[in-house]
Amino acid sequence: MEPSAREPLVRKTRSSYRTFTETAGKRLDKEYLQSLHNKRLYLAVFAAVLGNFNFGFALVYPSPVIPALEAHPSPALRLNQHTASWFGSVFTLGAAVGGLSAMLLNDRLGRKLSIMFSALPSAVGYALMAGAQGIGMLLLGRVLTGYAGGVTSASIPVYISEISHAGVRGMLGACPQLMAVLGSLVLYALGKYLGLVLDWRWLAVAGEVPVLTMIILLCFMPNSPRFLLSQGKEDEARGSLRWLRGKDTDYAREYEQIKDSVRKQSQRVSCAEIKDPFIYKPILIAVGMRFLQQLSGVTCVLVYLQSIFKKTSVILKPEYDAALVGLVRLFSVVIAAVSMDKAGRKILLFVSAGVMLVSNLTMGLYIHFVPASQNGTIANKTLVSSANLPAEPTNYITLIPLLATMFFIMGYAMGWGPITWLLMSEILPLKARGVASGLCVVVSWLTAFTLTRFFLWVVEVFGLEVPFLFFAVICAGNILFTGCCVPETKGRSLEQIEAFFRTGRRSFMR
Repeated sequence: MEPSAREPLVRKTRSSYRTFTETAGKRLDKEYLQSLHNKRLYLAVFAAVLGNFNFGFALVYPSPVIPALEAHPSPALRLNQHTASWFGSVFTLGAAVGGLSAMLLNDRLGRKLSIMFSALPSAVGYALMAGAQGIGMLLLGRVLTGYAGGVTSASIPVYISEISHAGVRGMLGACPQLMAVLGSLVLYALGKYLGLVLDWRWLAVAGEVPVLTMIILLCFMPNSPRFLLSQGKEDEARGSLRWLRGKDTDYAREYEQIKDSVRKQSQRVSCAEIKDPFIYKPILIAVGMRFLQQLSGVTCVLVYLQSIFKKTSVILKPEYDAALVGLVRLFSVVIAAVSMDKAGRKILLFVSAGVMLVSNLTMGLYIHFVPASQNGTIANKTLVSSANLPAEPTNYITLIPLLATMFFIMGYAMGWGPITWLLMSEILPLKARGVASGLCVVVSWLTAFTLTRFFLWVVEVFGLEVPFLFFAVICAGNILFTGCCVPETKGRSLEQIEAFFRTGRRSFMR
């Protein structure tokens, strides 16, 4: 390809520098995208993202359950600071193990079957928590639901990315985060909020519903055409693409592009190939984004949300505040889904990191400088036994932590929540996509486990403001990382993105 026929993916440079063809090819691509029928594609995506709904439900399960179990009459089920921290964090440890297994499952079973496989540990985990007679059963149930979440975290974004086309991939790439938020919101609604009464055992039973629905629907959905071609199943791959795009569409050109890309990467990635910038650069970017996403503190905030609101004595009851934050998060993900294919990925990442930075800084400074007599906190040193703290604040200044948390969640949900998962599935090369996506999940959830495991300890020793100020520093780093390393993939096919990384342009990492 001539230099004059290229367009930069990361940054603007000289007008003579281009990465992708613009004339006839772009016109044909636009006409093709406009001719597609997306109803079956949307159905396949919906079936898959029920796994994310279940993930969001399971992730925030401790938020209403920890306060209930801290006051449980049975000593066998009563949580103290130590067991509460394990109950909140062990889910992420299970998710890390699930990510490890997904490195094998994604390439052996395929994306769709890996998602279906996750239903088994999830269903068993919910059953254990529903019938728990001791803390051991609760922790094992959390590990199993976390394991299922780790598998789906690695498999669903890749599945959606590989069955989608460039015209809607950004919007559909936000659906996993959207459904995870919706799952969290449904849990808040069922957990004695909004007039609906379900205790912690019935909350676990309710978690079985999306799991069973997902596995039934996925039985009728196709596998990824790219995965089928990588397995040499050309007829099945052609049939899968025809089902997704519509029988009366001219999908042959897209099929040949996918086939050509798969042919170039017919072998699995070897140790020697890791040194190739085409392989290691996108992997480092994807892993770095997942690491920084978790370091921003979102999992700690979501898992201990109700306890944090008790601690800062916000203007409403903590359970209603948690539900309100869930609604804000849902609204923000919808905004991201609508604007991602229009505004682009990078601008949303910049805005997202900036909003999170200001929110975390505000929260940390508020807790540090506002006297306990005004903000309603008790000694600013513990989140456990929050049932004994005053439920109603006496000063409207306590709106500050509620608003700061709402803006933090809004910022996260607009960018660093959905886009990190989308970019992971977009930029990873096909031959390393299964293994590398699993690696991203392992790094992500090991980081989340470390943070959630020691969050309560840090709060007790140093105070609640310290974690939030640390998260603010990380968000500043997110801005720098986005500007220096993250490519813009809006409107690019997966094959075009891979072609960009193959060029090895030095400007990419500048």
